[in-house]
Amino acid sequence: MSCVFCDIIEKKAAAEVLYESERSLAFLDVKPINFGHALVVSKEHYSDFLELPDSTVEDLTETLRIVARAIVDAFHPAGFNIFNNNGAAAGQSVFHFHFHVAPRYKHDGLIIRPHVRVYESPEQMAEYANQIRNEINLKVKSGE
Repeated sequence: MSCVFCDIIEKKAAAEVLYESERSLAFLDVKPINFGHALVVSKEHYSDFLELPDSTVEDLTETLRIVARAIVDAFHPAGFNIFNNNGAAAGQSVFHFHFHVAPRYKHDGLIIRPHVRVYESPEQMAEYANQIRNEINLKVKSGE
């Protein structure tokens, strides 16, 4: 299956590359939220965050900080978003792991206002928390 990010990493497709490390590559997004919007991708093909090995997460995080700082220093935005979509339901359209770093400006037209839910009671909230803690404890005990 063809992957546009793999093609960019392998230099089979053009991109405005900003930074490269051992395990990651940063380049400008061709459909930016604002000019300067960058993508930070893993060089190895992983479809989502949960597939990433720890060493790649560390490398991606360092690259993300370098690129975010450069965007802030270059363009002086009012703020910036760092985000990652995992799965089609979350808005992922390229199934190769990547972070977005998008400079933000007052009145730039992007409005992020999710429809929030409210737990019916402290007991319901505790039930959700317990389910998550149980999964964490299982993973920690099994060494995952």
